[in-house]
Amino acid sequence: MSVYPVKETYTADDLVAILAILRDPEKGCPWDKVQTHESIRMNFLEEAYEAVDAIDLKDSHLLCEELGDVLMQVAFHTQIEQEAGHFTWQEVCNGVCRKLIQRHPHIFGGEEGIKDWDTLKNKEKGRLTLQDDLASVPQALPALMRAAKLQKRAERYGVQITASAEALAQEAQTMQTEAAQAEQAVGRLLFEAVALARQAGVDPEQALQRYNAAFLQSIETHES
Repeated sequence: MSVYPVKETYTADDLVAILAILRDPEKGCPWDKVQTHESIRMNFLEEAYEAVDAIDLKDSHLLCEELGDVLMQVAFHTQIEQEAGHFTWQEVCNGVCRKLIQRHPHIFGGEEGIKDWDTLKNKEKGRLTLQDDLASVPQALPALMRAAKLQKRAERYGVQITASAEALAQEAQTMQTEAAQAEQAVGRLLFEAVALARQAGVDPEQALQRYNAAFLQSIETHES
């Protein structure tokens, strides 16, 4: 059994040390020591969403706890990579600090005229084309959020994405009358709905989340 010092306040370095103990091949926790990036992939997403829930609830106490869980996931994945000899916690922290400094030249010096985060990021990553930019949008994003990001980036390159209530109605009609084309029609309908939302200055992902909440509230009211 490993003994860890009792402290009044623990730090990020303690978190890394504790995870190393839990991952010890011989004396570690039976569950923790066999986990892989893939096996805890969904845990990372769930913890991030729980932190977002805490933000939406404006619950600072809960947010503090959930951010700790997110940080633990970051440290866990880093520990796995450190064991494989790929990179360390220090390298992760060094990399993100350097990135923040480089992407804020108007604060930390450098090119005073560049203040656009996306421009700086594309320059840093060597993204020269629309295809490069679109390919960098994470595939694991919720579909509505990803569609909005794809559209926004495409528009920066002059691609016009427009939608109308009539176009949505046409896709809905196709969905109802042509079974073989239903899935494709639904995809187009949702993509165009995202474009319509953006034209109205509405975040589609947030709009659906709020409508989901309103739906749940209406059910609770109906059943009470």
